[in-house]
Amino acid sequence: SFSQGSKLEIPLWLAKGLHDSKRRIVSVELPKIYKEAWRTVFSADANVVDLHKMGPYYYGFGSQLLNFDNPENPEIAQTILQTFISRFRRIMDSSQNAYNEDTSALVARLDELERALFRAGQRGLNDFQCWEKGQASQITASSLVQNYGKRKFTDTDG
Repeated sequence: SFSQGSKLEIPLWLAKGLHDSKRRIVSVELPKIYKEAWRTVFSADANVVDLHKMGPYYYGFGSQLLNFDNPENPEIAQTILQTFISRFRRIMDSSQNAYNEDTSALVARLDELERALFRAGQRGLNDFQCWEKGQASQITASSLVQNYGKRKFTDTDG
């Protein structure tokens, strides 16, 4: 049993269910990384923050927090967007210019979304370099194009 005003940590999915528009059973307190003090740090230089340490799903979780009625939502949304914009260039530059280098220190500080972007950038660079060396595989039509041709042919039969 809990008394009114008790604080406890619960999963996001549960908080959403208990904070819907019909029944306001709980109020949601922002995690510290989304509060004003941290927003100031992000606006000064978002690249210095170890997002993975602070929360490996900073962008995804932050966007989910916007579902709760919080007067700071516009500032939170703006900070999340600006953080992504300011970190994106460095992530992509690093993924393109760190070929055959140890990138573990950089990647360790990235949010999961940023890690996926970094890997995509490295795959793109690797694929490009294979293509330049003539090691790319033969170009083939996508399965979507192949299936469209089959479907069109089948449709005209009837």
